[in-house]
Amino acid sequence: MLIRLVAGTSTIVHAVIGLRGGPQPGTALLLTFCIGLGSLVIAGLWTPIVGGLLSLTASWEAVAYPENRWYCLLVGTLGVALALLGPGMWSLDAHIFGWKRLEIRDRKERGPHST
Repeated sequence: MLIRLVAGTSTIVHAVIGLRGGPQPGTALLLTFCIGLGSLVIAGLWTPIVGGLLSLTASWEAVAYPENRWYCLLVGTLGVALALLGPGMWSLDAHIFGWKRLEIRDRKERGPHST
């Protein structure tokens, strides 16, 4: 949940600051898209997909605006982590689809023919 809050809040704040500067129409559309991504990340809805999109937009912004590369590195890394880890127990994904728990059994419990 903390990863979602940091990634979502920083994305929304960064986009709102960018919109206040009077950006070009294409940039304004991207910043509005980032506000939507940040909101979905905070809510924990479609987290693996949104995390991947968040990392892609951060990668694009790192190339397009090199002065923001440290912010983009932070948000891109958090996006990848969310895409791989999932939303967690306190999210809309867990409420809608159920919370998945993986149990890794010990090698001795698997049997003689498992790898």
